[in-house]
Formats: sequence, structure tokens, C-alpha cells
Amino acid sequence: MSLSDVPGLRPPRHPVHPRARTWWTAQALVTVSGPMLLTALALGLLSVLFFAGALPWLVPLLVVTLVAPALAYAFLMPRRRYAGHAWELGAHAVYAADGWIWRRRRITPLSQVQTVDTVRGPIQRRYGLATLTVTTASTAGEVRIAGLADADAEELARLIGRATHTARTPDAHAAPAPDARTAPASDAHARVDRPGTEGVA
Repeated sequence: MSLSDVPGLRPPRHPVHPRARTWWTAQALVTVSGPMLLTALALGLLSVLFFAGALPWLVPLLVVTLVAPALAYAFLMPRRRYAGHAWELGAHAVYAADGWIWRRRRITPLSQVQTVDTVRGPIQRRYGLATLTVTTASTAGEVRIAGLADADAEELARLIGRATHTARTPDAHAAPAPDARTAPASDAHARVDRPGTEGVA
């Protein structure tokens, strides 16, 4: 269920790894800011070589439409994303927050978790980071916790797998919350079978 509109909802307790800011900066340069800056450079060079008379109006236009937005995106997006991304695992739910323009907070009951996977893109691997993806039976879709350190992602996957199993046992209400210091080792991609009769969050 999405609780982004509930007043007074505190943010999750745990931020993602500080290296996530560097990862998001590199991602911005590769996917958005870099291509925009290269386009501005190419247009400027073409103007110098073939249309020098256009430089007085072309350069300000390129600065306003390409250079300034590209630099602003590479500078602001990683910082705002880092400020907005956090997570928390309770005895009965996973609580995650993300977004940098539109902020979203979601509380996902562990009883609705179907699979837990860790994903590492090529840039993430360079910085030792991973994204944890929690697939649920909810129509709101999967929950993604991006920017975790590799070891934290693996440990959180194990904890969610254990907590999900505990939440589905008949005496789940009496079971203690999982503890990172005593969590048993299991496969990094904790996969939980969906029971036949589960509601949608």
C-alpha cells in the first residue's frame, strides 16, 4: 500500500550508502548530462567551422537549453535522490522511500512478498553497490531499494526472506523481529513462495 499522502508518517530509519551519490552522478553523465553536453559541443564546433556568424546567438542558446540543464541535473539529481532514499525492515513490513522530484514512501506487508532479488548494473558494480528488488502481490508493483552496499543488500535479502517466512507462520505474532547479528545464512536471492490465498496490499 502507498502511504505517501498520510500526514505525520516518519521517514525510514536507514539511508542508502553514501557511494550512491557517486553512482547516480556517473549514471547522470552517461545517460542524460553527458549526451546533452556532447550535443552542445558538437553544435558549437559545427558552427565554428561552417557558420561562424551564428555564434553570437547560438552559444547563449546552447548554454540555456543544453549546458545549464545538463550540469544542473548532474549536480542536483544525485543529492536529492540520496536525501530521499531510505529503508527499514520491521517484523511485519518493509518500509521504503525513494524519488528525487516526486517522493514516495511505501509500506509493504511481508505476507505479500513473493520474491527478493539483488540487481547490480555495470556502473553499480564499479562502486560496490546493488539494488534490492522486492516483488509483491500488490498492484502497486515492486519495491526497489537502490544504492545499497553489496554486503548490506545480501544481508537485507536474507533478513527479508527470514522475516517473510516468520510472518506467514501461524505463530508469527509471537516470533521476535529478525536481527542482523543472528540472521542465518541463506541464498542471496531469497525467493519466497506465494501462498494460495493472499490478499492484495
